[in-house]
Amino acid sequence: MAASAGGIQGLGTLLGGLSGELSAFVLVVQHLRRSRETRIVPVLSRRTDLRIKLAQDGDDPNLGTVYIAPPDRHLCVGPAKRLALTEEEPVNFARPAADPMFESAAKAYGSRTIACVLTGSDGDGSQGIAAVKKRGGTVIVQDPDTAEFRGMPRSAINTGLVDLVLPLEDIAPAITRLVGRC
Repeated sequence: MAASAGGIQGLGTLLGGLSGELSAFVLVVQHLRRSRETRIVPVLSRRTDLRIKLAQDGDDPNLGTVYIAPPDRHLCVGPAKRLALTEEEPVNFARPAADPMFESAAKAYGSRTIACVLTGSDGDGSQGIAAVKKRGGTVIVQDPDTAEFRGMPRSAINTGLVDLVLPLEDIAPAITRLVGRC
């Protein structure tokens, strides 16, 4: 999942619609300011039964857990499908950025990857969803009319690679159905 401006509210709504028994793990890139300590974990933990944590380099992802990219680190799936945090250059002026996360997840999980682009004011995620589609994964985008900021959803839709464009409240049920098929 990727979000930028307006993302905390959108992520709270989406994650709140997923069961704590979700038979998948979730990676999240939310553009965060690196200049101060983030409060995203406690904020999102109040909205969902899923376990929320800041990702750590080398984490072995567990089902039912949401891994949030920490400020100023890209979150990727690395060797042996462990999580990797990198300090590579910003992508679309952001670190963390969605594109490296989507690309690495697609490489590791292929057709079992579900990329989800939510509210935001830039084009982050649009390149990464191409990698997801190339490997048979599914791309879901928040309907721009329900997004606080429409830039990221519109940019993703403009690629022509999106499988589902849904209002925010309909994304969690769609993910639940898709995970059940994996």
